[in-house]
This record gives sequence, structure tokens and C-alpha cells, in this order.
Amino acid sequence: MTTGLLIREAAIGSTDYLGARRLRYEVLRRPIGWAEGTERQAVEDDATHWVAVDAGGQVIGCVMMHDQGDGTARLLQMAVAEPLQRRDIGRALVEALEARARERGVHTITLHARETAIPFYQRLGYATVGEPYVEVTLPHQTMQRRL
Repeated sequence: MTTGLLIREAAIGSTDYLGARRLRYEVLRRPIGWAEGTERQAVEDDATHWVAVDAGGQVIGCVMMHDQGDGTARLLQMAVAEPLQRRDIGRALVEALEARARERGVHTITLHARETAIPFYQRLGYATVGEPYVEVTLPHQTMQRRL
């Protein structure tokens, strides 16, 4: 893992939150040709946001969780700065999300994984559910993990 990494919650409108929005655009939307602002989700204001921050205070990873209210929660918008991927930053973010989910009584996390991210989530104990589909112009698969 990157030295000096800090995982913390980010409040809507905070500097961390704005850094996460920027990172989500750069990692998830810009590469597929989508406009800035398309990274914003309908559930954004009701979600819990986490950021990974380096020793200099820069947001280098992010994820959010939307509690579905029925014992399930959805993991959304996971992003790690490209040069820092494969350094366990994503794992640390998912672990923080899962810990909070357990505190809230959530028993199952679901997510829509890009095809390229499926192995990452499988290593964390998530399993594919149903058939593949296309979302935001890319192949995806629904995944879930019982906590």
C-alpha cells in the first residue's frame, strides 16, 4: 500500500468530496468520452463517501455506498488514480465501506462491475450474479458479497 495513505469519509461539498468527484470523472468518465458532470449519481446526496488521501492531502482513491434500506447497500463509483492502481488502495476503500455497512446492519453489498474490474472484486470475495450487460457503453456484471 502507498505510504502515508489515509482513508476517511468525505462530506458532500467538502474538499475531499470535490476531489473524489474530479477523480471519478478522470478515471471513469473521461476515458469513455463522457462530459464532466456525468460522474454525479442520482443517489449521491444520500450516499456515504470515502476517499483515500496521500501524505500530501491529495485524493487518490474514492468509493461511495448507498444504503438500500433493506439490509443491502450498493457500492458505486470506485476509482483509484491510474498510476496508483494495484497498490491495495481500492482494497482499503472497500474494507472501510464494508466496515461501515456492518455497523449499519447491512448484510449484502451489491455493485455493477466493469468487466475489467471483475477480478479485483472477486479477490475481495464478491461473486458475479446474472448475465453480463452493457452500462455506460462498457460490459458490466452485477456482483455481490454477503458480509
